[in-house]
Order: sequence, then structure tokens, then C-alpha cells
Amino acid sequence: MTSAKSARRPHHWRRDLIELAALFTAVAVADAIANLIGHQPDGPYLLVASAVALTATATFHTWWARRHSHAPPPPTADGLSSDHDSSATDRLTAATRTGSIIGAVAPVTAPAAGGPALSPGETVLWRMRTTVRDTPGSLAALCIALARHRVDILTLQTHPLAEGTVDEFLLRAPDTLQAQQLSRAISAAGGSSTWIERADAHDLVDAPTRILGLATRTALDAAELPLALRQLLGRCTIHSTPAVSLSGRATGETAPVEGVLEETVMRLRDPSGGAITIERPYLPFTPTEFARARALVELDARLGPRVPRSEHVLTLPEGNEITVRRADQSDVAGARAMHDRCSDQTLRLRYHGPVGDADRYLDHLLSPRFGRTLAVQTASGRLVALGHLLWDGDETEVALLVEDDWQRRGIGSELLGRLVTLAIEAGCESVYAVTQASNTGMVAAMRALALPLDYQIEEGTLVITARLEATPVRSLPPYEQAGR
Repeated sequence: MTSAKSARRPHHWRRDLIELAALFTAVAVADAIANLIGHQPDGPYLLVASAVALTATATFHTWWARRHSHAPPPPTADGLSSDHDSSATDRLTAATRTGSIIGAVAPVTAPAAGGPALSPGETVLWRMRTTVRDTPGSLAALCIALARHRVDILTLQTHPLAEGTVDEFLLRAPDTLQAQQLSRAISAAGGSSTWIERADAHDLVDAPTRILGLATRTALDAAELPLALRQLLGRCTIHSTPAVSLSGRATGETAPVEGVLEETVMRLRDPSGGAITIERPYLPFTPTEFARARALVELDARLGPRVPRSEHVLTLPEGNEITVRRADQSDVAGARAMHDRCSDQTLRLRYHGPVGDADRYLDHLLSPRFGRTLAVQTASGRLVALGHLLWDGDETEVALLVEDDWQRRGIGSELLGRLVTLAIEAGCESVYAVTQASNTGMVAAMRALALPLDYQIEEGTLVITARLEATPVRSLPPYEQAGR
């Protein structure tokens, strides 16, 4: 759409000729009237009175024009002012396309004329993304369509493409407005490939602030990178594939330094070796999202391996003190020594396979790239238990290993409760544990969480899934927060 007020008419010589003729005609008429009146007995007085009348008329016209120029434009049939339809929305389009609107923008729509104001309880938040042509007025058409449905635009981001532009909105809409209605309105206004989902108050943070927060989390803890990528890109599946498999063979999984973007899949080089594959089948990635994800990975690579060194000391019922802390690959030697002290039955219940292969899992399990690990050590510094929170694509697994001599002292339950708390902080919807029905200790620890549990048995293996909609039964000391 183009504003008629801002349109410039082409200059033409005929218009100048007409204006010049009108000027000469006006001068001739004025001279004739002046000569006619000037020869009358009261001629001078009539000329003075005419000048005063003309001055008064001009003053009144100037006052009237200024007064009404500040009045709001008359509403159109749909309740929107004509200036909003053309001038304001075109200015918004121009500012957005030139990059002057980066993060949040003020609401540009309002309830329809005569409609009741919406209270906070009558509105819902939506995240919407649509593709439009990169032409003047395309964004204006979307804004007008949203305004007609009494939808406020809270934030707006643009993702330029080779052909067209992806506009991402955070909207506040009436709760009676369905996603299908909104999608149809956007389609009629020129939007295509429209994607809509419900949002919450966390999405009100503007994009630069959110990205800086994710960068801070990644800088403090290497295990945060997969979580930061997931929060940056929305609902997606992230797989970290090591360069060397557990059996010691090269996997051949790698990616160029600059990464690869293929519609709904992006591949980035993992700083710890291998590749990070991110998939989002329902929504293609944009070059802007790809650049942001690559920047987070580059930040992680520059900072190198790092884990918060926070500790928390607990006293067991018999009086022994233990320390719970984060573990990483520097604890591989201590973990292998703990394996040597564990019985074959304990290792078999933990790893569900040949006992002799247990040590080869430790490099993978203790890598912050694949999750978080909590270690329990005695006053002498010996590791006696490990608890793992492992990122498994869209799901999260918890696993425990407690040395035989330290079992049935509440260590497993303590570790599990802390791991579930970490999962809730990471935004996980559920955690699952793979064990055997004979592992009564693990089953009892999962039940002690006081969370909804689902049980599934597959070929003699018991899978217990805990849904994290509820808060854990007890609040744990915030020892982990000091390291984040």
C-alpha cells in the first residue's frame, strides 16, 4: 500500500502556464476594481474596509486549519483511521525493512472503534511466524489484518531471505480468537507458510536480551550449549555425535567450520569433536537463526571445557560427611577406580550390558556436551557415587551408580532429587530412568520424587518416566545456582 498523501505528482509545464495565466487575470481584475472604486467619493474608505475584511478572513482561515489539522482522522468503515491504514503502517514497514526495529516495538494496533476494552484475563499470547514478499506495504497489510481482529503486536523480528522476508510476531489476542481464524486472516493479507503456537510471559523478553542471557549461560557452563540452542531455536531436536564412538572407531561425523544449513536441518562443528545436528521439521531455519546458533557454538569453542566448581556438604544419618559437586572428564580416573570397587551386579544394573565394557562409557557420560553429572565424594576425596542427567534428543535420561558399600544410605535419592531439580531448571518436561524390576533401590528413589510416574516394560527392561509438571517434593539447597 502507498499513501496518497505522500505520492508526488509529476511536474508538467502546462500547470505552470495555467497558474501564470490565473495570476495575470487576478491582477487585471484587481486593478480594474481599484480604479473603479478609487474614483468614487468614498473610494479610499471602501479600499481600507476591503483590506481589513480580507485580513480578517485570512486570519480566521489560518486558525481554523490549524485547529482541525490536529484532530484525529475520521474512522473508516472497519473502525480504523485512514492515516493508520496508510501512513503509520507504511512508516512501520519502512522502519522494519531498514533495520530500525530490531527488538520489541510498541503495540501498533488497538481495539476496534466502539469495542469494549480487553482485560488481561480475556487475552492470550501467541507466537506467529509468516513469510511475506519483501515489498513496500507487505507488513502494513499484515498489521491491518491483525488490527481488524483486535490483536496487539507486542514484539516483531524480521528474518531476511533471498526471496521474501520472514516476520516473527509476539501477539496479544482475544481469547475467543482461534489459531485457524488468525491463520486465515494472515493468509488473506499475503502471508504464507504461517506457523502459530501459544506463548507465555517468558516470551515477552526482547530478542537481544534473551540472546545475551543464553550467551551468559553458555559461558558459565559447557553443558548449557544444547539447552541454549534449544531455547534459541524453539522446539527442535539436537543430537551431539562424537567423532569417536564408544568402541573407539571414528564415526566420520563432522561439519565444516562455517556449518551447513539445509532448510529444516543445520549442522555445526562440535568444539569437543564431532558434529551438532539440529532438526526442526515443522519450520525451516532462517539465515538469521543459523548465524545466531553458530555464534553460540563459536563462543563455546573459544572458552573451552568448563564446569562450575560449586560444592555442597551433606551429613549422612550415621554422621559421615559427603560432598556433592559437578563432575567432568577430569574425574574419569576416579570414576574408573569406583568401577573397580563395585560388584558385577551393581554395574550390570547400571549399564544393562557386559560389565567389562563399563569403563568405555565414562568419557561420554562425563562430557558436559551430553549432559550434567553430579559426583559424591568422601572427606578423603574418593568418588563413591555418580548421577547423570543426559540429553537424549527431545528427552532427558537420569542414571545413578552408587558404590556397594555406600548404598541404602539415602545417597541415591539425594542425587536423583538434585538431578530432577536441574532438569526442571533446564526446562525439561519429563525425565526417564532405564533399569530392571529387580533394582528396587532405583524404583523406590523414583517413587520418592512424588511426581506422576509412567511405567513401561520392554524385553525385561523397566522404563520409568517422571512428568515434571509438579515441583519436586522437597526444595534442595541452591548450591548449583552459585555456579550458573
